[in-house]
Amino acid sequence: MRYSKYFIHTLFEVPKEAETPSHILLLRGSYIHPVAAGVYSLLPLGHRVAEKIKAILREELNAIDGLEVTMPVLNPAELWKKSSRYYDIGQELFRIKDRKDREFVLAMTHEEVITDIARQFLRSYRHLPVMLYQIQTKIRDEARPRAGLLRVREFFMNDAYSFHPDFADLDAYYPRIFNAYLRIFTRCGLTTVPIEADSGIMGGTGSHEFMLESPNGEDRFVVCTQCDYRANTEKAQGLIPPVKYSGDAPPPMEAVPTPGIKTITALMRFFDCSEDRILKTVAYEADGELVLAVIRGDSSVSATKLANHLKAVKVDLAPEASLADRGLHAGFLSPVGLHGVKIVCDASVTGPAPFVAGGNAPDVHYRNVVCGRDFTPLDAADLAEVREGDRCTRCAEGVLRIRRGIELGHTFKLGTKYTAAESMDAAYLDAAGNQQRVVMGCYGIGVERLMASAVEQWHDEGGMSFPYSIAPFQVILCSLGRKPEILEAAEALYEQLGVHYDTIYDDRDESPGVKLKDADLLGIPVRVVVSQKLLQKGEVEIKVRRTGAVIICPRDELLETLERIVADLQPSFEGLPFMVE
Repeated sequence: MRYSKYFIHTLFEVPKEAETPSHILLLRGSYIHPVAAGVYSLLPLGHRVAEKIKAILREELNAIDGLEVTMPVLNPAELWKKSSRYYDIGQELFRIKDRKDREFVLAMTHEEVITDIARQFLRSYRHLPVMLYQIQTKIRDEARPRAGLLRVREFFMNDAYSFHPDFADLDAYYPRIFNAYLRIFTRCGLTTVPIEADSGIMGGTGSHEFMLESPNGEDRFVVCTQCDYRANTEKAQGLIPPVKYSGDAPPPMEAVPTPGIKTITALMRFFDCSEDRILKTVAYEADGELVLAVIRGDSSVSATKLANHLKAVKVDLAPEASLADRGLHAGFLSPVGLHGVKIVCDASVTGPAPFVAGGNAPDVHYRNVVCGRDFTPLDAADLAEVREGDRCTRCAEGVLRIRRGIELGHTFKLGTKYTAAESMDAAYLDAAGNQQRVVMGCYGIGVERLMASAVEQWHDEGGMSFPYSIAPFQVILCSLGRKPEILEAAEALYEQLGVHYDTIYDDRDESPGVKLKDADLLGIPVRVVVSQKLLQKGEVEIKVRRTGAVIICPRDELLETLERIVADLQPSFEGLPFMVE
């Protein structure tokens, strides 16, 4: 491909709307073009990268017996109503009507459609297991699209769905998809950390996220300094030391006037106590019902953990006006003396130690409040957000460190969430002729997100540095100067290189500085330069974009030298945390 004939329009200025490296550089390199907030066109360079990522996805999923399908983006609302997600998902789901007033949704995932296919065709144990996958457009009405391709409203997604006769078969298959994901990300040049994750709106019995550690990531996860524990902060648990109390039975609870005192810090000073001796009561509305979450003052409530415990779809902080209507007072909330209100306590407050708690009246707090004696919660659970420095629950020795990351992919053991009778009703007959529920797994990877993540991981002050396997071109040939002998030599090299590599030849009538800067910006892995000085010596210059290494070699040894360089650019699977299959 000749640069002069290709669609490349690089930008010198940093686009005003771009903040993250991938957003800035993909715009500057003319890989993408914004159409609307969170909606992008993939220009020819970006399209080539996306197609190479798709090819890797297909190769790895076909290798584990995946079969490719294509499902429509336009889905009848009835399917989504059967699974209840039509009602459970908020404004992220596009809901529309056609000219005949029939309701449809624009699919953000395809569990409903694929389960409908399964219930029509997978009716016998002889048809199981099977894995179907697609690479298809997804639509999601993101409230705050940001960071270019990292958080968008329309995107390509590879979603795969496996169907099994029972949970044991799903468990046996799961390592195959887990390991395939590790190979996919490694082949795309991405350093991945698999972590335990929350299943969110997908539901199911377990899941993993595959994270790229990045300061621009929106997700947070913890890593243990001693063992292999890794988990999303929405899922992670840290060891919370119990409050030490070795005295006799605590004295009776008493109300204490606390005029104008609302904050934890002010309460600590007033009662001369530590943060962990204060009960913090946070009011939520869970699917429209008032719930009080009670936790120690040295921890914070995880709304995700609370929602999972309650099996609630939507959990939000309760508005102060709603509390006032019930005679409750923000800033002085307490589980003491309340009736008809659901109360859930963090497990760390259920011991014999006395606490300070709100008085459910303005300017009043209680002293010596004991869970189980002075109030009775509905139940106790792990509600606490994990904290930097918490001890690891798995090994008890390590310390948890919080990292930021970009989610590259997510795997779920869905189980029978979508195949149950009350949902999509997908069943099969076993060998004995008995009806059984199909068991599902679900697995997803965002294509454009992998492209952007590769730039987030591999860039420098000069521009991008695409991994060899997904770069739009593998080699860029630059001729410096317009003398006939230079152009003749460059043409000969272009023909030679094109036989072995995806090559783009920068044949423009531009200065050497412009050509070399554009080559760095575009992130092509290998640059080959022809110039008058090199030509006189019978040499060419090779630059490895990733390392910056410059190699001068004889023209007749170019292919041999490139072969060695390219071998070093291939991914290594050594040391990956593969699951035992």
